[in-house]
Amino acid sequence: MSDNIFELKKTKFLEQRERGNLGDHYNKTHTISEVAALTEGTKDVSTAGRVVAMRTMGKILFAHIYDFSGKVQICVRKTEEAPEVFEEFANHVSIGDFVGVQGEMFVTKTGELTLRVANWKLLNKCLRTLPEKYHGIEDIETRYRQRYLDIIMNNESREVFAKRFQVVKALRRYLEDHGYNEVETPILQTTPSGALARPFFTHHNALDIECVLRIAPETYLKRLIGAGIDKVFEFARCFRNEGISATHLQDFTMLEFYASYSNSDLMRKFVEGMMRNLIEKIFGTVKVTLGGNEIDFSGDWPVIEYSDLILKDCGIDIKKWNTKESLAKEIKAKNIRLDDDINTLGWANMVDSLYKKVSRPKLIQPCFLVKYPVEMAPLARRNAKEPEYVDFFQFLVNGVELVKAYSELVDPIDQRERFEEQMQAREHGDDEAMPLDEDYLASMEHGFPPIAGVGIGIDRLTMILCGCDNIKDTILFPLLRPTSQGIPDSENSKETK
Repeated sequence: MSDNIFELKKTKFLEQRERGNLGDHYNKTHTISEVAALTEGTKDVSTAGRVVAMRTMGKILFAHIYDFSGKVQICVRKTEEAPEVFEEFANHVSIGDFVGVQGEMFVTKTGELTLRVANWKLLNKCLRTLPEKYHGIEDIETRYRQRYLDIIMNNESREVFAKRFQVVKALRRYLEDHGYNEVETPILQTTPSGALARPFFTHHNALDIECVLRIAPETYLKRLIGAGIDKVFEFARCFRNEGISATHLQDFTMLEFYASYSNSDLMRKFVEGMMRNLIEKIFGTVKVTLGGNEIDFSGDWPVIEYSDLILKDCGIDIKKWNTKESLAKEIKAKNIRLDDDINTLGWANMVDSLYKKVSRPKLIQPCFLVKYPVEMAPLARRNAKEPEYVDFFQFLVNGVELVKAYSELVDPIDQRERFEEQMQAREHGDDEAMPLDEDYLASMEHGFPPIAGVGIGIDRLTMILCGCDNIKDTILFPLLRPTSQGIPDSENSKETK
């Protein structure tokens, strides 16, 4: 936007401010979507929103006003009784401004339901030009950097975030209806724990200590279970200093919930019910199209053993090649190129990288993956009959892991041994291995009941349900490299009034 246009808009704004014409509130009887659902002849309708389109034809003016719920057309006519209603609107309202309007519903000759404006109020001015309305914002980086414009101009983005809001509401309601309590746990921590991941570090000036940003809320939520709060959940912002991809971000939202006196088998049935309920709430059916694939969420979802899946897909038996050196040799012998540097991985992370390469993309229909090696889940309970495995499951759809869950380890002796094994992996170069957490061990040594826990990535879940190509499309404000060019002009700007 040119400096001249900005200065012109600024002058108009200052004039209106000086005259005291900018309202500080407006009494709405309807949201804009509610206005759009009214019938012709409905009187005394009041709403407010941003003007996103305007056209004047002699003594009549049509505009569209917008809020997150939708858009509706308004009409302002010049009448002998109150010509100032039209003249003030035409002279002082521009695209991007916020107005409150009151009047009666009618249908135009073209069949569009419209609010005939009898009274209106200017609420605030827009100093920068909005993008041209027919094309919206097509540049991906601009959409991410100026998400507020993306939401205003692109209906697809509004639908994604509206669905994300629905997802969070539906999951929260389901958990609350089943007796879970929502809690909050620390984001600033002194020991990275709860997942195999590389943390972000920061310094706490007041305490003069080094801290990490939370990689998962797990160990704190289980402390609360030990305190006697039998069912807990948290929508937790988590931070992992790892690679960025179309399905991974370094800061993301994780739902984790835990139940006392439960195990992974019971929790798997609960998750199946919860996810099916979510699909029905969002889509109104359990048979949907996601990412071009027909997905059927009805019936019993198959349960697949982890090692059997890898063996079927690439011929490598992880039960046989159960050391870092032997597994790496076998992967190289079969000419499988992992997405991670194989030389830096411990055995558990190598298995995980192999699975993600050869198996995960093939799992399209809803399924559960079970029976993970104990080395891959340092906080999960060993299976009573096969102690080399943990009672663990993942739920997958469209080649993406949406849910991770297991029977929690509540044996403090076993937990200490596994922490020590993780420490050895760290000493051998695996910086994603988990450090020993003495405070968490102390809480476990005071006694935990049997526990089952679940983690769900909200961003990734929204991505799959909305058919997005990139997880950033589900994040309101994804982190980007800063630009030295200041705030860019909105592309395709046409409006200059």
